[in-house]
Amino acid sequence: MNDAAARATAWLTLAWLGLAAAGCRSLPAPMPAVTVPADAPRELAKQILPSYRIEPPDILLIDAVYLPIPEGQNTPDRTQPPRQLYPQPVTGQFLVKPDGTVELGVYGSVQVAGQTIEEARESIHGFLCLKTGLRPVSVAVAVDVLQMNSKFYYVITDGAGFGEGVYRFPIVGSETVLDAVSNIQGLHPVASRRHIWVARRGPGGQNCAEQILPVDWVGITQYGDIRTNHQILPGDRVYIMAQPLIRTNNFLQKFLAPVQQLWGITLLGSETVNSIRGIR
Repeated sequence: MNDAAARATAWLTLAWLGLAAAGCRSLPAPMPAVTVPADAPRELAKQILPSYRIEPPDILLIDAVYLPIPEGQNTPDRTQPPRQLYPQPVTGQFLVKPDGTVELGVYGSVQVAGQTIEEARESIHGFLCLKTGLRPVSVAVAVDVLQMNSKFYYVITDGAGFGEGVYRFPIVGSETVLDAVSNIQGLHPVASRRHIWVARRGPGGQNCAEQILPVDWVGITQYGDIRTNHQILPGDRVYIMAQPLIRTNNFLQKFLAPVQQLWGITLLGSETVNSIRGIR
């Protein structure tokens, strides 16, 4: 019975290993060997981000007022204080809805998604003039983005075979790789300091080697080397891979766990049968 059980377990183990070798991957695709573009923005060489484009669910700060125009004149009297619009003031915080519009009370909704702050100001100004019947010169509109909720970057941490963690942070405009990692309280104990990179969206959404920016974590942290402390741009993914040895060890543990359980069940059954037969 023992020999038969051992042979059966051995065959099951070999079959399990064969199936795993044929269809499983224990390690992710390695980071491609690339050269960092010389013009890639980094610490001490950051680039100014393009004009902010409003998108849902940004929150806008809008303030629209009426400037009194004296009778017989064509320009507002700057000595008089501005007045609130009638019948409803337009001032305060306004959410950009999923359809890209902001709701301005009784005046209705106006489209602002995809526009810069200046373009949104002009759109709201023209819309309010149309709805109130006031002369454009007598209406003043101020628009700003109070909360930039639509521009993010991501920090993705490899769990060494136990999933991945994804952390999303809003873009401030000047953060670097070091700032991004500090937002997750540093590297996880299983993280590899040699396998960190920034994956940047390529033109047209396509990936290309020039958009994979490797990170020298030891150089950044221990030697103050700024060459790979890349500036984070909207949509960037900072990927932190786990140490290959730990990942392989975890994979083997998960892979061999069913075999160990089967082996234990087989031995228990064999011992039970032998005990019943009085061998022990």
